Amino acid sequence: MRYVSLIYDHSPGFTEPGSWFKRIAAYGGILEELAKKNQVISINQIDYKGQAVNNGVIHKFVGFNRKRTHFPFRLNRFVKKLDPDVVIVQGLHNPVAVILLRFILPKRVKIIAHHHAEKPKPGIKIYAQKLADRFVDAYLFASAEMGLDWVKKGVISASGKIHEVMEVSSIFYSTDKSAARQRTGITGNPVFLWVGTLDANKDPLNVVKAFFKYSRHNPNARLYMIYHEAGLLPQIQELIANDEAGAAIILLGQKPHEELLYWFNSADIFISGSYYEGSGTAVCEAMSCGCIPVVTDIPSFRMITDNGKCGLLYPPGDEQALLSALTEIEKINTVEKRALSLEHFKRKLSFEAIATDIQQIAEGLF
Repeated sequence: MRYVSLIYDHSPGFTEPGSWFKRIAAYGGILEELAKKNQVISINQIDYKGQAVNNGVIHKFVGFNRKRTHFPFRLNRFVKKLDPDVVIVQGLHNPVAVILLRFILPKRVKIIAHHHAEKPKPGIKIYAQKLADRFVDAYLFASAEMGLDWVKKGVISASGKIHEVMEVSSIFYSTDKSAARQRTGITGNPVFLWVGTLDANKDPLNVVKAFFKYSRHNPNARLYMIYHEAGLLPQIQELIANDEAGAAIILLGQKPHEELLYWFNSADIFISGSYYEGSGTAVCEAMSCGCIPVVTDIPSFRMITDNGKCGLLYPPGDEQALLSALTEIEKINTVEKRALSLEHFKRKLSFEAIATDIQQIAEGLF
């Protein structure tokens, strides 16, 4: 079977294939697994034109859509010339382009739309999404529950089009914890890790407040926070400065992505406060290293944690519930939870598992 992965949007700042491959590694691994049994062509729009093959995937770098346009005729004609069996459109926010694509492709070609955190368009734009649904054969959502919300809003016509497939996976893996801690210098018992942006959606303030209360009960616990966008950093620094348990939280700032392998493997528990996530890359990466997730009870995290079986879930923004979850950690079998995290990652969240799901879904469309 010949798959074409299609990104309509232009991503500036990438001037050669290598940097782009690193950028898309969390998704590119899925295509590479698909390429073991199929021909896979990935169409990308960066500041480079040409072709490169990476781990079996043929990457074609085109420049048809550098200026945003809703009518990518040249790009769609390029896709048609590749003679695909299946086109996987990355994202749900280019409905007009998808409509035009359907009209130009032979009827036998199936179109799959892969959700990447988008929400239904507001106002009149939602009608374009509703029309595009007529021409999409299947949708991939990290959580089927998230897809069903699009059905309830009338954007997607039938729940049967929704398939639960993780958006991305992890390039990381479990290593020796002692060796990892020697590298990172992490101390504490237990060690908690936060990786994410310091914004209102991820709610680090609630996490910090709950953790301070927990650390009074367990003064040996430590929370390390890694972040690359620091919007709420001043508020967090103020909380740390004004709390006698301030030393329990260590602000690390940004770390190179490849170094996160050692930080995830140094930690015992991964903690998140998100209100909404299209999937949850950091949680997935943490679980691939054996971290126990203590995360919010939202649709994507329910799927990633196997409905909380791999860790603990709590309502977003609920400081007392998070405190209770942190305290509960002391009562659970952490060895068992760690094993469950690793097993669920391999079975449901790994590149191989995701590619297998996509293959089965695609074959079922014919």
